[in-house]
Amino acid sequence: MLCALLRKSGILRMTPVDSRSDAYTRWAVEEIEASIDLKRRTLETQLPVIVAIAQRIVDTFRRGNRVLLCGNGGSAADAQHIAAEFVSRFRRERRGLPAIALTTDTSILTAIGNDYGYERVFARQVEALGQPGDAVIGISTSGTSASVLAAMRTARDGGMTTIGLAGATGGLLIDHVEVCLCVPSHNTARIQEVHITVAHVVCEIVERALFSSV
Repeated sequence: MLCALLRKSGILRMTPVDSRSDAYTRWAVEEIEASIDLKRRTLETQLPVIVAIAQRIVDTFRRGNRVLLCGNGGSAADAQHIAAEFVSRFRRERRGLPAIALTTDTSILTAIGNDYGYERVFARQVEALGQPGDAVIGISTSGTSASVLAAMRTARDGGMTTIGLAGATGGLLIDHVEVCLCVPSHNTARIQEVHITVAHVVCEIVERALFSSV
């Protein structure tokens, strides 16, 4: 549909002078359409999960507890992104909310990795920093990251709320958490795009719930 609209407008030419430019345009449209489609399917299948995640995070902050986040690679970047939205702000001017990404301290990460193995890099931090009533968010597009699974086990054993962000059917992560977002795709990039979109939605809900009478 988007391709047809672009052709009608002349942006995407049927017989282009520069075929390479036209190909790039088609590829861009295909990627954006795929991202939009997956977001729609996530909305259709995961809305109750998104609401449940938001409710748990709101309750965590209301109790005066913290949110801890972990993930690997792009999911580590997402953990840091989400923590930054809570600590600084998302859209509203308000007090900072206590959130910690367990992916940022290279001395801690390398010490734990060296002494206990990489699988323990997040679990050890949850053990050290987490308190009963805190929430731990584990992000893994495959749902099988050993370091994330170990962190969720430690969080569960420590009386913390456990939340997962995964893809497809949730992998192993779904069995380690109270609530798990399962983005209906096996495409890592698409899953990550939905994860951060959902995170922004949750941030908006949190700010409205805690700092607005609406």
